[in-house]
Amino acid sequence: QVQFEESGGGSVQSGEALTLSCTASRSTTYTENSLGWFRQAPGKAREGVAAIYSDGRPSWYADSVKGRFTISQHAPVNTIYLQMNNLTPEDTATYYCAADFVDTAHMERGYWGEGTQVTVSS
Repeated sequence: QVQFEESGGGSVQSGEALTLSCTASRSTTYTENSLGWFRQAPGKAREGVAAIYSDGRPSWYADSVKGRFTISQHAPVNTIYLQMNNLTPEDTATYYCAADFVDTAHMERGYWGEGTQVTVSS
């Protein structure tokens, strides 16, 4: 079982920035193989946003956020951040932190948190 602590959501204007943070706690000694974020807006399908891996693979980003979002991992282990710049109303969604997924198209098949709301107004 993985416990998640997510924070950083909020309401901003178009063009502004937000940073989401997440700590995934399974144990003090276990390093998650994959950590990331997916989002879901009302009436829309879930969308993988970004992923970071412990095995050295390059980070992954959805085409819709490339160049605007940056995922990073810092101490303590299993803590990740999502820096979101130049936000648009299309980024409005609930953002979920996910761990231990294999496919970025289906991060929900791993473990995931309760989500944090991001609202961008024009």
